[in-house]
Parts: sequence; structure tokens; C-alpha cells
Amino acid sequence: MRKHKSDRIIGVLTVGLLALGLIIIYAIGPMRANVTNAAYGTDYSENYFFLQQLRNVALALIVFVLAFRVPYRVVRKWGKMLIVVGLGLCALLAIFAAIHNPVASCELGACRWFNIAGVSLQPAEVLKFGLVIYLAGLIAERKKEEKLDSWSDFWLPFTIVSGLSLLFVVVIQKDLGTGVSLMAIIMAMLFMSGVKMRYFGMALGVVGLCGVLAIVSSPHRMERLFTFQAEDSSDSYHIENAKIAIGTGGFMGVGIGNSVQATGYLPESINDSVFAIMGETFGFVGLVIVIAAFTTLLLRLLRAANYLHDTEESLVMIGIFAWAAAHVVVNIASMTGLIPLTGITLPLLSYGGTSMLFMAAALGLALQLTCWTSREPRTEEDKRGQEKIERTARGARRAV
Repeated sequence: MRKHKSDRIIGVLTVGLLALGLIIIYAIGPMRANVTNAAYGTDYSENYFFLQQLRNVALALIVFVLAFRVPYRVVRKWGKMLIVVGLGLCALLAIFAAIHNPVASCELGACRWFNIAGVSLQPAEVLKFGLVIYLAGLIAERKKEEKLDSWSDFWLPFTIVSGLSLLFVVVIQKDLGTGVSLMAIIMAMLFMSGVKMRYFGMALGVVGLCGVLAIVSSPHRMERLFTFQAEDSSDSYHIENAKIAIGTGGFMGVGIGNSVQATGYLPESINDSVFAIMGETFGFVGLVIVIAAFTTLLLRLLRAANYLHDTEESLVMIGIFAWAAAHVVVNIASMTGLIPLTGITLPLLSYGGTSMLFMAAALGLALQLTCWTSREPRTEEDKRGQEKIERTARGARRAV
């Protein structure tokens, strides 16, 4: 397969969404600074959050270009190391939180970030990227060896790594939103691996059961569930104000700098609730454009996965697709009241550093892989032919 031009639509949409996110933070940053100063006694300038986001976007663009330029064969060599680093950082965060070390940043009883000299790092984002690379390599290798049914060779390492990832994020860090994106990555890659459907069904059942247990064992999550079911509840403040923001925007929005909800009414206005603020600012037309941009981006990722003839590269693309799709769907569904409120960022638009950097890295890697797609989609016959060639090659190596 010869290298060709990348899918420019993915690149344009990534840069465009980063720019749009910067615009909305510029518009509501001063309001966020005033609210934070009044509530916590801080002394942020009006441009503080915009300048921070400007730095984040600049770093994200650098990471995006690097991920596009560094050959995937180099990235895959670090696949096991990435997952080890991700799990190790999660374990270290849990230890620091247990001993109440200030390096572990905790809010509302949940410790999800490292905070070192004012710089924050969310290890779950490292874990996501490492999980995609590791699982793609593991599945592709075992598929070549025809060992996807083997408990010791495939299911044991798959279960250990996936289980530890969900344990650290959902149980220890109490971050169900990020846990949903991890589950999406795991199940999407497993589904596309070619394992027997009965095994996939069993895995899906186990993951579903664990998700239910994670909800019923947490009073906070059960409260959110009851709030979602109740027609009128004093605890539904967040979602009601998100709906008010979207409704206030009307067809064309109130315009940049005129948001009322960003002045302190809507919690997390620059983070998890940025979609609602964009609805207020840009109106129905703006939200349609945002949803169309994300839909196009996701469809291009899915299309590229279908046109990649290398099993591992195709699985990497599926993992990135599932990662981005989980964030987009869960965030928008939460802000519009379609599902119970769950804290999760809107990719490339929400204020923040670690999430944006690793999403940019993932999309940069996806853009690189689009340089190796074929003219025709990968068919079942192509897959069988490739597997036959690989079996012949293994037989020749054994004979030697």
C-alpha cells in the first residue's frame, strides 16, 4: 500500500473545532473569572481563562502535528509502555489521595487530577490513549495467531487490562463519565475484532452488570438517576439551567458576550456545560453546525477504519472513533436532558488541557493512518486472504 494524501476533512474539522472552542472561551472567560473570584476569593484577570485556553489550543495543535508526523510503527512500540504508564499514574494518584497529599487534586470527594506547580494532569486521558494502542496490538496479534478464543493468550490479558482501567477510573476516581468512554473503546474494539458473538455477548453482559453495580453502589449517582426521572425536582438545577440556556438562544442566539447563564447560573459553563452555553450564544443554527461538524468527523473516522486493510491500524481507528463518539454523544445527551447528567467534556471545545491534548494526539494519529487507506473498502474476502497469507508466512518461519 503506497502512502497518499491524508483525509483533509479530519484535519480541517479538528482545527476548526479548536478555533470555535477558543472563541466561546474568549466570550465567557471574563464571566467565569468574576464568578470564581466572588465564590473562592481568587484574583483571576478577565483574560485568565482565555489565555489558559489559548495555551492549551497551541499545545494541542503541536501535539496534533507531532502525532501526524511520527510514524505509527514508532507509536506502536510504546503501546505496552503507554498502558503501563496510564495505569501506574492512576495507581499513584490513588495513593496520593489516600494519604491526602496535595499533589492529588480532589473536588467533591473525587480525586481525578495531579496538580503540580499549578499544572494539572488527568491520568485517565493517558490511560485512554494507551488502551487504544495496546488493545489494537493485542487483538491484531492474537487474530493473526488464531488465538482470539484462547483464555490464557487473549482473554486473560484483555480482561486484566480492561478491568484495571475501569476499576481505577469508575471505582477509585469515581468518574463514571470517563468510564463510559473507556467502556465504549473496549467494546467497540472487541466487537470489530472478529471474536465469536457469544463471547462478545458475555463480555457486554459483564460490562453492563458492572455499570449497573457502579450506579447502585453510589448514592451520588443514584441521586442523579432519581433527579432525571423526576418531573420536578429541586436537585435538577444543573440540567434545568442547561435547557434554559439552549432555549434562550432561540434560532440565532443572543450573540458573543451576551450569555446570562455563564454569569454563574449554569455550573461548569466552560467545561462540561459548554454545549448549552454555545446554544445560548449561537442559537439553534450554531448547535446544528457544531453537531454537523462532529457527525462529519466521526463518519470520516469510521470510513477510514473501513478502508484500512491493516487489522491493527483499523482497530486503532475504531478505538479513536469510539473514544470521540462517547464524549460527543454523552455530553450532548446530558445537556439536553436525554440521559442523566454525567460529567464529561465536549471534545476540542471544553476548557481544559489534558483531555484536549490527548484527543488532539488521537486525531493526529488517525489523520496519519488515513494516508494508508485503499481505494476500496476492506471486504471479508480481503480479510480471509490476508489471514491466509499470514498463516503461510508463519508456517514458513516454523519450517526454517
